Amino acid sequence: MTQSPTKTTVYIFDDGKAREKFHIMNLGGAVRVNKFGVGIILSCFLLLVILYNRKTQSSYDENSLVDDEGTVSLKDLLNAAINAAERGGEQVKAAREEADLNIKSKGKTKEGVNDPLTDGDMKSHFAMFYSLKKSLPEAEIISEEHDTGEVDSTNIISASGMRDKSVEEVVKQDERVQLSDIQVWIDPLDATKEYTENLLQYVTTMVCVAVRGYPTIGVIHKPFEKLTVWGLVGKGVSPSLSVVSKREGPANDVADIIVSLSHSGSVEEVAKAAFGGKTNIIKAGGAGYKTLEVIKGDADAYVHVTLIKKWDLCAGNAILNALNGNMTTLDGNPIDYSSRKAYKNEGGLLATLYNHKVYLEKMKGVKN
Repeated sequence: MTQSPTKTTVYIFDDGKAREKFHIMNLGGAVRVNKFGVGIILSCFLLLVILYNRKTQSSYDENSLVDDEGTVSLKDLLNAAINAAERGGEQVKAAREEADLNIKSKGKTKEGVNDPLTDGDMKSHFAMFYSLKKSLPEAEIISEEHDTGEVDSTNIISASGMRDKSVEEVVKQDERVQLSDIQVWIDPLDATKEYTENLLQYVTTMVCVAVRGYPTIGVIHKPFEKLTVWGLVGKGVSPSLSVVSKREGPANDVADIIVSLSHSGSVEEVAKAAFGGKTNIIKAGGAGYKTLEVIKGDADAYVHVTLIKKWDLCAGNAILNALNGNMTTLDGNPIDYSSRKAYKNEGGLLATLYNHKVYLEKMKGVKN
């Protein structure tokens, strides 16, 4: 008996939906499966999957600053940090010009002050974090903000593509460090509360690179002044950084102490108790801003007595280190930046460019 031809319909599915179909005619003979041919087809399929995955990662790998030995240049890291901070600043400025900042709340601080979150924070985080991630794919990058869902970073340009003129002028000798020894701390928008109140002089974006927990590279960008300053320990600081000449004590014997405008706690009372009647308290927003005020001599010391996050501090700490200044807890201990988990500094803060021991002793006396 002659067997009638049969028709088999084959569907190709994608994401659970039939995207394509075709027919196979069996003219009556037995259908035999060639195992060797099936193996070739499966191998080709797996190769395509691997190539696709590599393609999605290529935008990271081709811009990586890390060499085959797992080391990275401090000079390259500084250039990338400047690029990222300025890119974040563009987002902060653009968001501020919008009619609605889309302000949300992250809760209240220990002092009972609202801790806001805006589109400026998130857009800056996105630009800074992913541009650095493309430059340092396997680095530990610690940001104040966090993604809330799926992120498409395809169009983000790597931070490794820029060479800053000031870096080329100042940093004459480079040094390489192991990628595993570094942590990158970023603050996409420092002084968010002041940002929402249009007190834009206090607003900064910041990037810091710590090497084995020690703040080594610091970048502070003021987006509304188009000013970027930086420091690289042992190599120099940016020519745009205004630095006060060395002095032995407070000008006119009056200690100018800069403290937080919105998170002050009892710092004003503590500072006056420590330094006596000849104390001028300056209130300002943003840890980055306050550290720069100390560096340029408009304040003798920056004091904070309550909890503060390390992404607020690291960049300023690195710049002070590059100038042989100091930022410590109120017990005089250096602040360690080696752990993402230990992101809170609960030991208070004292930052000075000169005479750190003198101010520290006065603060210890009050604390004790």
